[in-house]
Amino acid sequence: MTTACDLCQLLEQAAGQAGGAVIWRDSQLTVLAVDEAEYPGFCRVVWNGHVKEMSDLLPRERHWVMDVVWQVELAVREIMQPQKVNLASLGNMTPHVHWHVIPRFLDDAHFPHPVWATAQRSSLPEVLAARRALLPQLHADIIERLGG
Repeated sequence: MTTACDLCQLLEQAAGQAGGAVIWRDSQLTVLAVDEAEYPGFCRVVWNGHVKEMSDLLPRERHWVMDVVWQVELAVREIMQPQKVNLASLGNMTPHVHWHVIPRFLDDAHFPHPVWATAQRSSLPEVLAARRALLPQLHADIIERLGG
């Protein structure tokens, strides 16, 4: 493990803890709820070991990563009902295999631009509260889809 890696540190802190940002975990992957106030339902699928690129994983490991990403996306689509889901695998700042699964709405703060761009507007507090209210159902659905 690289001590300078934010995701390695986050996973180390989350290991063995119930609740918190961890939605689901197995020996290879962790699904985290991302604390982004404007984006309830934003999840991150993280490879537990410090691996920099998808191509560094074995083929069966790559397939497992993508299967988990797709299951999280399906849960986000079903429960959050977004207009679009953004999937992103970036790693310029944190070179550790991970995928962002982000529900997008026409009224979200950055639409139609990426969530990392300059905000276009503020989301209405009542809209965000309604979306946050769906999070327990979303997390339960992700757990069910991934086999508990």
